[in-house]
Amino acid sequence: MKFLAITLIVHRPDPVTGVLKPTHDRFREVLDNAVLAERLGFDGFGVGERHERPFLSSAPTVVLGHIAALTRRIRLFTAVTTLSLLDPVRAYEDYATLDHLAEGRLDLIIGKGNGTAQRDLFQVTPENQWDRNAESYDVFRRIWRQERITADTRFRPPLKDAEVWPRPYQRPVRVWHGSATSKESVDLAARHGDPLFSANVTHPVEPYAELIDHYRERWEHYGHDPARIAIGAGSAGLLVARTSQEAVETYRPVFEANLAFQRESGLPVVFETVEDFVDRSSALVGSPQQIVDKVHRYHARFGHSVLHVHADAGGLPESVHRDSLERFQSEVAPALRHALPDPPFPWEPVDPVP
Repeated sequence: MKFLAITLIVHRPDPVTGVLKPTHDRFREVLDNAVLAERLGFDGFGVGERHERPFLSSAPTVVLGHIAALTRRIRLFTAVTTLSLLDPVRAYEDYATLDHLAEGRLDLIIGKGNGTAQRDLFQVTPENQWDRNAESYDVFRRIWRQERITADTRFRPPLKDAEVWPRPYQRPVRVWHGSATSKESVDLAARHGDPLFSANVTHPVEPYAELIDHYRERWEHYGHDPARIAIGAGSAGLLVARTSQEAVETYRPVFEANLAFQRESGLPVVFETVEDFVDRSSALVGSPQQIVDKVHRYHARFGHSVLHVHADAGGLPESVHRDSLERFQSEVAPALRHALPDPPFPWEPVDPVP
């Protein structure tokens, strides 16, 4: 199994202290966390893309470009690239350039994105967002593979024998499809034979497991080898402590502050208590053995070979979060690496080209 640390660069007051860090300091924190993730032995570091409050992740290529310069080994992920909002030609130019600078360490997780504010910003509607996502990915994918491209597109000016530079380092780059609730994303991934990343961070396991089952069905429907399936899965929080009691009590103020925020914002509440959250959500809160056991339970339902955890403290004291990441890598990850399979492809660059 491989492990990623991911951030959406949320920028709102600390849920426990109420302190809002300056924007510059929040970006610096992301860079420091990426360097720490590489030092601790994580396999990848991901940066989200959002174009609305409270996120600072509107330019993931810029952030990942800086991280590429600070690191040497760790793979760099987008989480997710919102292709339904982007011009696929411009997105290709940005990511092909980034992949050269990162020397072939880039993986993409794409998705339509969500949120009314960012849809309005880019004049995307609920009715056309799925068509935009599929068209953008088709063009993006073809540019990565073809020297010239002709495409009769609906949502950007048509392309006729177009040549787009720079030509890629990885041919092709690996593209995962992020999915939280949509069969459209799952079907698009299966159609192209691409890996799936389940954003299972809001609800209990079953709705996400049903989507993954659907992905496996569609994968075989399109004639792909079942042995080539690769699935990633998220987690709703991380706190690895010496005992389960210590973990729950340390995490309790964070959970209760987030619960209050959900209620004040009118967001749906799925887990009413921290005990229920720890038990039924994908959060990895507990002793090392409890977390190993929980990942095994999720793996039995998902069959995933990649797992992401939160790169950010998210309301925990920085020292506690750092200790948790270190304990995860020293006591949890080795057991899972030994017991659970890696993805069915090399983790190094995909067909690098000089």
